[in-house]
Amino acid sequence: MSDNPTPEVLINQSVAILIDGNNIERSIHEEAKDPNTMINFDTLIPRLLDNRGLNRLVYFREGKHISGKLKERLHANYHGSVRPCHKSADIPLTIKATQLSSKVDTIIIMSGDSDFIELVSHLKGEGVRVEIAAVKRTTHHLLIEEADHYHEIMPGDWFTLSPKKGVKKSRPK
Repeated sequence: MSDNPTPEVLINQSVAILIDGNNIERSIHEEAKDPNTMINFDTLIPRLLDNRGLNRLVYFREGKHISGKLKERLHANYHGSVRPCHKSADIPLTIKATQLSSKVDTIIIMSGDSDFIELVSHLKGEGVRVEIAAVKRTTHHLLIEEADHYHEIMPGDWFTLSPKKGVKKSRPK
């Protein structure tokens, strides 16, 4: 055995992050017990990437009313995009993941939805590393088991907005 330290390994992976916005928002609101709670992408994205290169970030969200600030922030900081979905994000996210599977080394799916189990299995069969990032309590255990790696989204990964002045908070009855 030599006294030489282990050489540093450079990880050169291209990563796509695909976000099921409705699923993640709902999970965080349930955990925080506050609908004004939002993901702190500035802390979460670097933690998920862990010094790997970001190829693409797409935030899928059901509905037409999507925060302009969210769109601007994701584009400015991560060259990301927000894609409105007619219904759930499941099909558009799945299509995008399949399109990207030959262009990236790793796909991180931010969702705990069990509907993605088959997608994870398919992507792995295509040779793509698949990671799941979600709130543990609202993530299906089979999705965690199928993925190559699981990142737990925890309270340090979100923040709560203060209610706007002049807007009364409704009290529970």
